[in-house]
Amino acid sequence: MDINTTTALVTGANRGIGKAFVEALHQAGAKRIYATARNLESLQDVIAIAPEKIIPVALDITNPDQIIQVAQQIQDVNLLINNAGVLGSGGFFAPNSIETAQWEMSTNYFGTLYMIRAFAPILKQNGGGAIINLLSISSVVNVPVFASYSASKAALYSLTQGVRAELAQQGTLVVGVFPGPVDTAMSEGVPLDKFPPIQIAQAALQGVEQGNEDVYPDSVSQEVFAGIQQDPKAVEKQFAGMLPQ
Repeated sequence: MDINTTTALVTGANRGIGKAFVEALHQAGAKRIYATARNLESLQDVIAIAPEKIIPVALDITNPDQIIQVAQQIQDVNLLINNAGVLGSGGFFAPNSIETAQWEMSTNYFGTLYMIRAFAPILKQNGGGAIINLLSISSVVNVPVFASYSASKAALYSLTQGVRAELAQQGTLVVGVFPGPVDTAMSEGVPLDKFPPIQIAQAALQGVEQGNEDVYPDSVSQEVFAGIQQDPKAVEKQFAGMLPQ
C-alpha cells in the first residue's frame, strides 16, 4: 500500500502523535487527511499544515452514535489510524483506580473497537486498505505506575490480533505499533528516554507500505521485545520497579 494513494482518517489528531501522523501523511503525499478531535478549535494548527488536503472532523471515539454519523459522511477512507487514547496515573489500589480504569478502557479499547466496526466496511468497499492501532510497550508488559493504562493497552493488543484475523479475508492490513515513551504531554512523568512523535508516525506509515503487521518504532521498544523473546520474566521484573508513588 502506497501512502501517496491513501485517504486517511486520524483520531486524536490535535496534538502529540496524532498531529505527527498528519504531518507524516502530508510529507508522504497522502491525497486527503481527515483530522479528528473532540474539539474542532483544537485542530487549527493541524489544518495549517496543509489546508488544501486536511479536513477537520469533530469526533469523540467514546460516542458510538457520533462515530456512525461520521462514517456515513466519510466514505473514501482507505487508511484508518486509531491514535486517540487517554492515560491515567496511579496503581490498581489508588482511591480512584476503578474510575480511571473505566475511563481508559472506554477510550483505548472500546473507542477503538467502535471505530474499527464502523470503518471496516468502508475499507472493504475501497479495496481493503489498512488500519493502524497505536499500542505501546505496556501492551506486553505492565508498567505499575500506569497499571490500568497498561491493562487497557493489553486489551487493545488482543483486539488488534482479533480484528486482524477477521479482516484478513477482505484484504485489510492491521498494523500494531508499539512505541516506548514518546515526547508528548501524556508521558511527561515517565522516567525513560523519550522519542519524537514524528519518528513513531513515520515508522508506522513505513510499516504499512512494507506490509508489516507489528512495528517497533524506537530503541526502547526494540529492546523490550528482544528481551521478551529471551526472558519475559526478566522484563516483567524490570518494569515492576516503576511503582506508583
